[in-house]
Amino acid sequence: MAKTLSFGAMHLTIAFSIGYALTGSLAISGAITLLEPLANTIAYYFFDKSWNRYVDGKRPAAEAMPAEGAAA
Repeated sequence: MAKTLSFGAMHLTIAFSIGYALTGSLAISGAITLLEPLANTIAYYFFDKSWNRYVDGKRPAAEAMPAEGAAA
């Protein structure tokens, strides 16, 4: 967990630093720092759904469908 938290802190620091270097604005840099991970999280949700649909479409039908009586 410590590795995950330190990576997250590093990511936010880099995002803020780049935003500040490009804009010179603390407010804009802060907004970028908060909005970028939010946008990526939302995009990942839809990407994952699309990816699963794509992968399921490439599997034979017997593999893609759960067995009868299996918990979903």
